[in-house]
Amino acid sequence: MSHAPTALILGGGVFGLTASLELRARGWQVTLLDAGGIPHPDAASTDINKVVRMDYALDEQYTAMGELAIQRWHAWNARWNEELYHEDAFLIMTRGEMLPGSFEHDSHGFLTSRGHVLKRMSSALLRQDHPQWKAECFPHGYLNARGGWGESGRVVSRLKQDALSAGVVVHERVAFAEWIQEGGRICGVKDARGREWRAGITVSALGAWTAEHLPWLADRLWATAQPVFHFKPINEDEWRAPAFPVWAADIGTTGWYGFPANAEGVVKVANHGPGRRVKASEPRVMPEGEEQRFRSFLRETFPALADAPVVVSRICFYGDSFDGHFFIDHDPDRPGLVVAGGDSGHAFKFTPVLGEVIADAVEKKPNPWLARFAWRERSANMAESARATNDVR
Repeated sequence: MSHAPTALILGGGVFGLTASLELRARGWQVTLLDAGGIPHPDAASTDINKVVRMDYALDEQYTAMGELAIQRWHAWNARWNEELYHEDAFLIMTRGEMLPGSFEHDSHGFLTSRGHVLKRMSSALLRQDHPQWKAECFPHGYLNARGGWGESGRVVSRLKQDALSAGVVVHERVAFAEWIQEGGRICGVKDARGREWRAGITVSALGAWTAEHLPWLADRLWATAQPVFHFKPINEDEWRAPAFPVWAADIGTTGWYGFPANAEGVVKVANHGPGRRVKASEPRVMPEGEEQRFRSFLRETFPALADAPVVVSRICFYGDSFDGHFFIDHDPDRPGLVVAGGDSGHAFKFTPVLGEVIADAVEKKPNPWLARFAWRERSANMAESARATNDVR
């Protein structure tokens, strides 16, 4: 009599939940542990929204992943009978020229070559169709109707319910303490109360906490702090799509991006710049002067939002990799352990395809996308240069 293989998933974010769902669908017995509740209040995906897009300059793999993910987001909306992915479009504008080598130029050209119909923008069209912008400052860009945003925290809650319904055993508020290692093989973990959790394969999907629990990867994976502000404009209807869709302003050089007003009339604005290296367990404190920096940007871009009150400010911890790409593979020095991390601030949009990719890695099945995410040594720190173009959240 054959027995189903067993997997222990550490972390209930989008990596862990989608992996657990896919492995369960493939016949595995799956247990998932999370140190907090799910959604974990400090997890990167726990927010009101995240960008969903296919725009990745000339990067064929991420573009293809984005195209497939958007198809599956629509399928999820239909299956859940709830619109958690909102295809409100993605508006990309720049103060400069759309020159070859820029994120705006290369994304526009590459997507057009793949058959996507994009609308080229000018200051005049921006002023006409999207009046909240300071149009004279942004002469070039384009609008991609196939893009938008996902209600990230609510998506995680839905995925948890899907996992429970599928038979995944979920335990919340179970704090990791140490690895169980026997004969050179990882056999599971011991929690902070001393209980042992064992499985044939353990998947670390710990996000920003990866480096703290897998210190041998600290030269390749680490936590980075990024600021987020939620503003409440007076005339909230003026800040909703289609007039105000998901947007990026000189994203290739400045890292500024944001969202339309949600159901509560809240406009999220964020900056995806270099950030600052942190430990995931440290207190999350907004650096002095960040609100002033955000308001200065708003005065130059969306003047009517510049004095809107802040309803929430948040420091989001990314689980960065050294090169900005995901890290999904078996640990060659610790049989039984699979690492699924390195979200690098651009994983959420791929949620509908992540589970398949991680499960293929676990089962060592061929997957053309896994080569980029395979186990690798640090060769160069490319995360800073890749930040804006690869990692729009």
